[in-house]
Amino acid sequence: MRFDFGVNPADRYHEAMSDVDYMRLALRLARKGFGATSPNPIVGAVLVRDGKIIGRGWHRRAGLPHAEIEALREAARRGHTASGATLYVTLEPCSTRGRTPPCTDAIVSAGIRRVVIGATDPNPKHSGKGFKILRAAGISVVHGILGGECANLNETFNHWIVHRTPFVTVKAAMTLDGKIAADGGESKWITGEKARALAMKWRQGADAILVGVNTILADNPALTFRPVGNSPPKGLRRIVLDSLARTPLEAKVVKDEFAALTTVVVGKNAPPKRAAALKRAVRVLPAPVAGAGIDLRWLLRKLGSENVTNLLVEGGGEVNASFLFGGFAHRVAFFYAPKVLGGSHSPKAVAGEGVKTLDEALQLRQVEWEKVGEDLLMTARILDTPLDGLQRHR
Repeated sequence: MRFDFGVNPADRYHEAMSDVDYMRLALRLARKGFGATSPNPIVGAVLVRDGKIIGRGWHRRAGLPHAEIEALREAARRGHTASGATLYVTLEPCSTRGRTPPCTDAIVSAGIRRVVIGATDPNPKHSGKGFKILRAAGISVVHGILGGECANLNETFNHWIVHRTPFVTVKAAMTLDGKIAADGGESKWITGEKARALAMKWRQGADAILVGVNTILADNPALTFRPVGNSPPKGLRRIVLDSLARTPLEAKVVKDEFAALTTVVVGKNAPPKRAAALKRAVRVLPAPVAGAGIDLRWLLRKLGSENVTNLLVEGGGEVNASFLFGGFAHRVAFFYAPKVLGGSHSPKAVAGEGVKTLDEALQLRQVEWEKVGEDLLMTARILDTPLDGLQRHR
């Protein structure tokens, strides 16, 4: 989840740069678009002719020119021609018309001789078409250079474009004994400043953040992205699971300047007067129920249809359990602070009904540990989901 920017290969002026070096530079450029391009992927491009970089570009925002076009335009501004050049791009160039024309057309028209590509377009409707168009035009195409890194760059987009549901990360900050608050409800702050800053960076890359109504009642969080320094907070979509419409009208997510970005998801049993009162201030989304709670499978499909590609779940123990054991989470990010709270009633990071045997335990893969300040961070992918979507959040 962290981007390792590493050493800029372009600084190695005393060495001849290889395809891998140029692709690493393209990756660095792509990361400049982090948090700004959704529902498009982040992409970087480098244009090279006669061993010299003549143009660089990255996709800055959805609706603006793609990375390849930015690199071509920079080359033109600097008085260079792209004819005979090599283009390095982290993702297969688009071959269909969307908000912008196909990049393959621009590449062919520019007279580019060779295109080196990192990752293949994950969209089954378009995958590989860019390669065919470029080769048919007589352009040499090489793909798979740093392919794993280029694909991981757009992990969330890749999932969404195939499944049309968000990629879900469950994030929690807890003590060593798994508590997210003291028995009296105090939770600020369990983790240190560096851990909180990193978690805030993840919000920058998310399309929406989701909590349960109990988090709103207990903490009244703002759920905004707060940049480093004195910059004012920025809004992002806020989803509140609230089957009975208990969200207070005085809650920050209801009355602050970003209220238009708040969605309160209610069930069929929500009192009509409460739901109507909330609807005057924020979006209220009636959702089907499964058992006693919101049907999360339906909700994720709904959010996916609204271009939510990356969903960050920062709920309490019940919400976290619903996503983890319900089969709806793809990644976990757990911060562990060097503290012990104890207490049988202290809120847990993961609650729910749990499992009966060790064989039913949720298995994790690609587990990574990192020290962040005084805290430990574990990130991992979900290996399987034993309860297969049976659990729902109330």
